[in-house]
Amino acid sequence: MLLLDQKTGPDGSRSASSADSGIHAGDPLAASLHAQLGERPPEEVLQIVKPESGLRCIIAIDSTARGAALGGCRLLPYGSDQEALRDALRLARAMSMKNALADLPFGGGQAVICRPAGDFDRSELFSAFGRTVASVGGCYVATADAGTTALDMLAVQRQTTYVSAMPRHRAGEHSSMTAFGVFIAIEEGLQRMRRRLRGATVAVQGLGAAGMDLCERLQDSGARLLVADVDPARAREAAARFDARIVEPDRILAEPCDVLAPCALGDVLDAASVATVRAAIVCGTAANQLADPQAGDALHARGVLYLPDYLVNVGGTISVARAYLGQVSAAEVVREVALIGQRVNELLERSGSSAPVRAADDWAREKLATAIGHDPAFAGAGVPASR
Repeated sequence: MLLLDQKTGPDGSRSASSADSGIHAGDPLAASLHAQLGERPPEEVLQIVKPESGLRCIIAIDSTARGAALGGCRLLPYGSDQEALRDALRLARAMSMKNALADLPFGGGQAVICRPAGDFDRSELFSAFGRTVASVGGCYVATADAGTTALDMLAVQRQTTYVSAMPRHRAGEHSSMTAFGVFIAIEEGLQRMRRRLRGATVAVQGLGAAGMDLCERLQDSGARLLVADVDPARAREAAARFDARIVEPDRILAEPCDVLAPCALGDVLDAASVATVRAAIVCGTAANQLADPQAGDALHARGVLYLPDYLVNVGGTISVARAYLGQVSAAEVVREVALIGQRVNELLERSGSSAPVRAADDWAREKLATAIGHDPAFAGAGVPASR
């Protein structure tokens, strides 16, 4: 197994398989992505190819400063290794920041699996992935993410304990808590602007489990909804359930509204789309909403309050983290997720006249630097040498 940077697991063990391949520091593929991140490289990147099962995946371990790297496992039809690696590295970095800001005892990581073309044995695919996770020796803990299910994580769990696999009767808890945290953040953002949620117009882009749950909470609080999804059936369902107006997916970002809630996949806010946003607040469940940091600066320059996704969409991560640790009741998870409102308020106090996303980045790096004893790599990325 070729690695970017060899590490041992919490139990001191590592194992490797000759069937695996890897990405290491000198590879042009890795170098180009590290340059895009613009900061320190991740601790470790693994590329795994298992032809017998169809598994082709990347595991990015961004940081274990606060503990094992907890992060999602995606199954998507990536067009290239470059695309998959970019997704893995950016999501792993976001998980480091997210877990730090939520004061969770975990670092950040991410796995992405290239969905095989045609028919494939899903159980065998995730069994092979589970054996790969086991070989990492506890440095990475997997959770469900886009394209994967609770059943997939149970298949992983049969191969390793390093996975947070929700029981089937709790499978919806992750998305529900994600939506709840974003709902709390939207309320806090509107209050800071001296606006009320009742009567506000919220445009929700993406109607998966978290998007639908968010719509329900918003409607129950008296908000008016605009909805969009690439699946017309989901859009029609949301319109019927929530008395919402359907907007075409390619127009939803430019709709006049009080709050724009991106709840689909990431990279929706770039230089072109930011110029069209007509919302007062952007706050949604999607990960990596900004195509690059400059998009956050551009939103701020236009007077749009962007609440960073890794600050507000951590509710599901809190839920799976506590489930993995065997800690706290469902009611205590709800109370912990509700603290997102306080963090939004603290972020806006910290940011002053600067872009909140820049302040959030600095805040997360401070927490990470404290956890690793002021590692110079973090200090060089803009973290103060002392606190």
